[in-house]
Amino acid sequence: MATYNPNELVLLSKSDEITLDVDADIRGRKVVSSAGDELGTVHDLLVDQTTNRVRALVVNHGHLFSKTTSAIPVEAVTKITADEVVIDQNKDKVGDAPAYDPTLIYDEDYFVDVYDYYGYTPFWYDEYVYPTYPIYV
Repeated sequence: MATYNPNELVLLSKSDEITLDVDADIRGRKVVSSAGDELGTVHDLLVDQTTNRVRALVVNHGHLFSKTTSAIPVEAVTKITADEVVIDQNKDKVGDAPAYDPTLIYDEDYFVDVYDYYGYTPFWYDEYVYPTYPIYV
C-alpha cells in the first residue's frame, strides 16, 4: 500500500491552480443523486497537487437551518451537466456522511473513514484506479 501524503491535497479555491475551461469548473453546481434528488451544492474541490487530479468534492448540503459540509470522493460522480453534478449516492447517505473539516484533510484516518463510508478505495492505495471522467452533457 502506498502512503498517504497530506501535503498533496489543497482546496482549488486556496491554490494557484485554475481551470482553463470555465465550463469545466463545477463549483456552484447542484449535486443530485442518480434518482434526481437534490443533495446540495459543490462548494469547492480537493485537488491533488502532485497529479493535478480532483480527489473529492466539498459539498454543502442540508436544510436552511442545518447546513453541513462533506467531502464526497470524486469516484461518486457519474455525470456532469451544465447545471448539475450527478453522483451514485442517495440523499440519506450524503446526509449522514462524515462532516468536512478543513483541518482534517491532513489526517489519513479521516480520508480512510470517508472512502470507507462511501464504499470506495482510497486514492493512495496501490489497487486504486482513478475513475474515467463522466462525459459532460
